[in-house]
Amino acid sequence: MSEPTNHSRRDFLKSTAAAGAAAAVASSFVARSAHAAGDETIKIALIGCGGRGSGAASQALSTKGPVKLIAVADAFPDNAHGAVNNLKNQFGDKVDVPEDRIFHGFDAYKQAIDSGADLIVIATPPGFRPIHFEYAVKQNKNVFAEKPVATDAGGIRRFLAAAAEAKSKNLKVGIGLQRHHQARYIETIKRIHDGALGDMRLLRVYWNGDSPWVRPRQPNQTEMEYQMRNWYYFVWLCGDHINEQHIHNLDVANWIMKGPPIMAQGQGGRQVRNGKDHGEIYDHHMIEYTYADGTKMLSQCRHMPNCQNDVSEHATGAKGYCNVGGGSIEALGNNGGENWRFKGGDPNPYQVEHDDLFDAIRNNKPYMEAEYGATSTMTALLGRMCTYSGQVIKWEDAINAKESVMPKAYSFDAAPPTLPDADGRYSIAMPGQSGDDVVWKRVNKEIMSWARR
Repeated sequence: MSEPTNHSRRDFLKSTAAAGAAAAVASSFVARSAHAAGDETIKIALIGCGGRGSGAASQALSTKGPVKLIAVADAFPDNAHGAVNNLKNQFGDKVDVPEDRIFHGFDAYKQAIDSGADLIVIATPPGFRPIHFEYAVKQNKNVFAEKPVATDAGGIRRFLAAAAEAKSKNLKVGIGLQRHHQARYIETIKRIHDGALGDMRLLRVYWNGDSPWVRPRQPNQTEMEYQMRNWYYFVWLCGDHINEQHIHNLDVANWIMKGPPIMAQGQGGRQVRNGKDHGEIYDHHMIEYTYADGTKMLSQCRHMPNCQNDVSEHATGAKGYCNVGGGSIEALGNNGGENWRFKGGDPNPYQVEHDDLFDAIRNNKPYMEAEYGATSTMTALLGRMCTYSGQVIKWEDAINAKESVMPKAYSFDAAPPTLPDADGRYSIAMPGQSGDDVVWKRVNKEIMSWARR
């Protein structure tokens, strides 16, 4: 992996600018895999056959124009076959996936990408997305990748490098941050950008809800397989729930602010969800982010049953208050603000994001969501670094982190980065201290060295 150095916030936001000239030269270039001349059918390969992967494939197959699913890949054969059977029942002949194009294992993604598809849908656990995205771009494929796009800063840098290559090749890249395709959000944030709230004062974002699934450990299951089956609970696979879920709300705040924060501090831990089957991630995070103009964002995410649930974003400015997801603005005092409420239609954004991507592929329109996908992912990872370490961390220090949370080798017999102790429990990041596990010991040591600069 290339390890670029000295990534300032400006460098990060403009990391693909150098590809602009090449993209202009290539504006008439349609990658050989875009879709074959004379054949309007867009062929899809699905990598990652869980619920979200099957959902994304379903939405891709529901777009206008001829389309076919021709290959699938998953680490587990039961997931791969299950997805094909379910999609075949739903879409019939649009699913053309014979047995020899159902791939499984850690290298299955390469076989699916090389199967002749035009568009690769990547819905594997987030830790794998830089690897899979990089290979798809190398093979000149258009991509729809679910969010988030990485689980550590090295993965972000790898994803951005591939995004620059995709841009130079005029490939189309969509990211599963569907609020960017939701009419209510689009209109509301346009009004904010047009000055409806005046100067920004405060942002508040929330993803407070219940815990996801747990899959019990099975006899003779290797540790790698157990963690892969329970990917949500391990940092190298998921990045913690601040990354996997709360990224949606953080992404909205960055959209409003037209860029990511410059620093953050916060706290979190494990209070309720702390069993052996809950891996190594926290059950709550609370972050204060700071943007370049001084605007603060207060961020909460929580996995606790029988508590108040809230998934929403809010913005307060000099003129008014906005419930962003609710599509409403309320004037404050006599500061020139006006009350407003969104009253338009609001089609399913999960479908619209695929409709927009397929339209761009068919009509060779510029389409590049990888950069803000990486920015919003890095915002979540910055928050996690703060809660795990208990330190104030700057953006440029976070994006330049060298420590990897990923395994040294990928096979079901290989050791994951973290292993349970004799009692079956995993080391948990402890703010202000080094964890017992060697990975978190190194990560916490480096994080705390940043904060003392």
